[in-house]
Amino acid sequence: MKNRLFDTSTTDPALNLAVEETLLLDGAAGPALFLWQNAHTVVIGRGQNAWKECRSQLLEEEGGTLVRRTTGGGAVYHDLGNLNFSFVMPRKQYDVARQLNVIRRAAASFGIQTEASGRNDIMISGSGAKFSGNAFRLTQEAALHHGTILFDVDMQKLGRYLAPSPEKLKAKGVESMRSRVGNLKELAPHMTIPTLKEALWAAYREEYGPAETLNWQETLDQQQIAALEARNRSWDWVYGRTPRFDITLYNRFDWGQVEMLLSLKQAHVEEAQVYSDANDPELAARLERALTGTAFTPQALSSRLAEAVDPEDREVGQWLAGQQF
Repeated sequence: MKNRLFDTSTTDPALNLAVEETLLLDGAAGPALFLWQNAHTVVIGRGQNAWKECRSQLLEEEGGTLVRRTTGGGAVYHDLGNLNFSFVMPRKQYDVARQLNVIRRAAASFGIQTEASGRNDIMISGSGAKFSGNAFRLTQEAALHHGTILFDVDMQKLGRYLAPSPEKLKAKGVESMRSRVGNLKELAPHMTIPTLKEALWAAYREEYGPAETLNWQETLDQQQIAALEARNRSWDWVYGRTPRFDITLYNRFDWGQVEMLLSLKQAHVEEAQVYSDANDPELAARLERALTGTAFTPQALSSRLAEAVDPEDREVGQWLAGQQF
């Protein structure tokens, strides 16, 4: 089997993840290393709760994209100061230590000493700062090992978006482990994304032997890529796969306070319990009926109350429209 190298100029996360998954589904074709970048993106793991892991609405309002990958692990922020790698290996050749060694060897070519952690991350020796987080997926024939390389990521934005919603959550799903992180450029100011890519290609060839550079648009199944890309963009995939969780929303209005306990399943309100000290004794029951079955977005929740007969209901809807989940 020939070793294959793939690169891409697209920074669209839905498309990049589709290319990666197509490589995995065609993994028996031979070993591959795919390098790619996403612009202004948060990527959550397969089993994670989008609302608990990041400020998804804030991210989208500020031009970012939230996507869900097919591997486990925690939430990560990607911008053009981050380089992503994907090793796709036939099962017999899958070896995490060898794959991590490619990344470590590339860093060493810039004079940066690194060490692998027990959680399959890579840290900068001495400081202990993580610059590469990794996740994995196995199929019957092949294996995927992918991860990030923090080159010059905007740490302010990383912290801004990878903060959970300020709302009170009782969430199920895999929580991210928060680690101290660092950029490689701090230790190698002369490093650029192109030189880092070249170092990774060279390290891969040193580890695995000769490799052929291929164009994914010419060699991979484009219909499959398009189908996976569409799934990656869908609300059902990004939000609808969120595990069951509960959220409490609270606000005080001129006419009284409202507390909503929403139980959610597949990102829809499965059950709503509403408590209020308003003079209207039917308010809570009306809100419960209106919100049950609604998709958990500010727009969807608000629209269910927008044309309500009672002004208090409409005011609650207007308040919901301005919330950030």
